[in-house]
Amino acid sequence: MAESQRLLIETLKDVTVVTFQDISILDALQIDEIGEELYELVEKKDRKQLILDFANVKFLSSSALSVLITLHKKAVQNKGQVVLCDLRDDLKKVFEITRLDRMFTFCPTLDDALAVFGRTTAG
Repeated sequence: MAESQRLLIETLKDVTVVTFQDISILDALQIDEIGEELYELVEKKDRKQLILDFANVKFLSSSALSVLITLHKKAVQNKGQVVLCDLRDDLKKVFEITRLDRMFTFCPTLDDALAVFGRTTAG
């Protein structure tokens, strides 16, 4: 998969780290592109352990939440897991209000998210 301008995708052994490059994820076309890339990781590349790093993201639409829900379902069907990290407090609150905080695992940092899968930034 060619590197997109929207996502930085790195692999540390069997953990795939996806860092969102956009500050705001609001546009329908942008969300569709992101969704396609994320779904491909699970469906075609058989990535089971995903970390989504939101360090750069300040704004997120409800359509983007829908993509994350679908990604979570696809990962679970594939016996995988999606962990979210580095969410700003106001974005985390959106997940809490919509009760999606019950669906996802959240970690304050990438290192904490890697630890969920028994990994460190050193591998």
